[in-house]
Amino acid sequence: MSHSVHLTEDPAAFLAEASGHLAADPVVATVIASVTQRLLESDQRGLPRGDHPRWWAMVRDETGAVVGVAMRTAPFAPYPVYVLPMPDDAAVQLARLVHDRGEPLAGVNGALPAARLAAEETARLAGGEVRVHEHLRLFELGGLVVPPSPPGRLRLATSADLDLTLAWFRAFGIAAAAQAGRSEAHAMPDFTPEDMLERIDKAVVWLWEDEHGERVHLTAANPPAHGVTRIGPVYTPAAHRGRGYASAAVAAVSRQYVEQGVRCCLFTDQANPTSNRIYQALGYEPVVDMVNLVITRPGPA
Repeated sequence: MSHSVHLTEDPAAFLAEASGHLAADPVVATVIASVTQRLLESDQRGLPRGDHPRWWAMVRDETGAVVGVAMRTAPFAPYPVYVLPMPDDAAVQLARLVHDRGEPLAGVNGALPAARLAAEETARLAGGEVRVHEHLRLFELGGLVVPPSPPGRLRLATSADLDLTLAWFRAFGIAAAAQAGRSEAHAMPDFTPEDMLERIDKAVVWLWEDEHGERVHLTAANPPAHGVTRIGPVYTPAAHRGRGYASAAVAAVSRQYVEQGVRCCLFTDQANPTSNRIYQALGYEPVVDMVNLVITRPGPA
């Protein structure tokens, strides 16, 4: 069966046409569903879009049904395309379509094998090579296992916590890379105070306070899309690690969502044994392996 790939720069149009496909597997689709909804809300509020590439792709079969999706919305280098499962020929078509648009592409993230096929075709067209930056694993919560609670309490962040939460969101990428044995930080958006205040206002950022009232840990989440929330980032400063704050906070946040009938998922870096161990002990179960790929071009001879 042949497939066609169509692009749109309108998040509302994408959601109108692809929502059924996203809802059919909302855990795997969590990133595209939640990011697209957030960008649609930003557009509706008249916020600036930035000058990076921003589009969504839909793969259709011969009947016109959507059978795959991708997006390019990341506001940080290398501005990767994010690819969900799709037919092999469509992943290759997507790479060719981006190339024909004249868009340099130095990164492809997402589900295997589609992400690898799109990256390899991009490298072939541009004369480059593909290397793995991160191997990721998507987990979904099965039966929650609540761990022993350390001293202190979990509470929602408030605007008074703005400076600290913003600093910890920014620190997460560096810390996650270090725990996985990499010197290059995990690619993250450059969060602004306005971004953080929006998350705080939506009640999706929590802090753990120890028995002395000191803020020692942050767990965040994304507003649910199609009945699924994605937990993260999860950050504990080095001086406070090893005391069970991350386990207790993620369990407590997960339980709040479960009690609302919302499914919980999260990503881990497969090279980070600490996070993988913690989340599996809480009852998170692997769903699919994903990858972040970088496309490099040879330098001058």
